[in-house]
Amino acid sequence: MKNAKNLSYMDSVHRDGRIWGIIVGTLILLVPAVVMLLFKTTPDLGVLARGLIATVPMYWAVGIIEIFTYVPMLGAGGTYLSFVTGNISNLKLPCAIDAMERAGVKATSEEGEVISTIAIAASSIVTTLIILLGVVCIVPLTPLLESPVFKPAFDMILPALFGGLAVVFISKNIKLSVAPILLMLTLFIAVPALNAGTVGIMVPVGVLFTVAVARIMYKKGWL
Repeated sequence: MKNAKNLSYMDSVHRDGRIWGIIVGTLILLVPAVVMLLFKTTPDLGVLARGLIATVPMYWAVGIIEIFTYVPMLGAGGTYLSFVTGNISNLKLPCAIDAMERAGVKATSEEGEVISTIAIAASSIVTTLIILLGVVCIVPLTPLLESPVFKPAFDMILPALFGGLAVVFISKNIKLSVAPILLMLTLFIAVPALNAGTVGIMVPVGVLFTVAVARIMYKKGWL
């Protein structure tokens, strides 16, 4: 369908996605710039260079991999919105996948594009409202949140969320799910340093590994 400016829906998605991506990137870079101006100081260029050399290659690699990983799962609109709002693997991805699963659509379809984008937008709004409520209530709720009685429950929120999603997708193709499960179990058991902070890296690694295994299994006639 064409809108008033004779742009298709996908054309408008890419146009708006690029615009907001540039705006958010600019705002992120403005934060250190404003801090430098306010305090009339600049970072040590030598220390900054060493830090960038150690971290930039990894983030560039992960950023490129995530584009190829998340677009087929979230659709173009959902990917643009997720990259702008953040928390993809923890919030946006589960919300979008669950919404498309319930609607019976795929992210590569026009319906899936719309459903995924709406789900991620709703997740972003709800997350913002919850954060606002948390900021207002943080002082009176601190004793409750730090209570040793509730700590085990809070620690299990994300595992419970992803466990529920895993059951749905594993049950659809048990044979294909065996390889990535074994890979992740082996990595996290053999390398204890891998933790929640490495999710951004391990998700793309798992996806690429699964695609490779799926191709091999398909060619051998196992799928």
